[in-house]
Amino acid sequence: MFKAVITVALLLLSQAAWAHQLKAAITTVLFNERTNNLEVMHRFYLHDSEHAIQHLYNKNADLMQDDVTQTQFARYVEGQFKLQTLSGEPLNLHSVGHQIEGKFFWVYQEIEIPKKVKGFRMSHGALRELWPSQVNMVNIEGKGEIKTLTFSGDDQWLSTELSK
Repeated sequence: MFKAVITVALLLLSQAAWAHQLKAAITTVLFNERTNNLEVMHRFYLHDSEHAIQHLYNKNADLMQDDVTQTQFARYVEGQFKLQTLSGEPLNLHSVGHQIEGKFFWVYQEIEIPKKVKGFRMSHGALRELWPSQVNMVNIEGKGEIKTLTFSGDDQWLSTELSK
């Protein structure tokens, strides 16, 4: 019985460790017809964000307590996310802010909804230069069915057409 309990405990611990090793971020691109804005919300695990900022800028950086470090990480994320129309016209997003909420670090951007947009090209390289296993998923919502782009491996630019 004791061996069975130890085996189950080790299995659960190994699953928890494996789950934590998953490097992933989720971004939502939302058509907000009420405000006429295209809202972009990036969600990163706080733990990954802390390690990244220490690796990228300062090994003593404190993302939890330091507003300057939080702003620095938000600017890094904004610089790693590029959005274009399908014809390649850049859509220059504006920073709206950032926050820590629970175990996540959020970064917010927006732009007025482009006229007659039929789809997007995007690049999302945040944390991918640090961790080759990093996956950045982008959901596009509010204009027909939800579209999802997943950046992994060598993906640089992906595109999608929007529903009518």
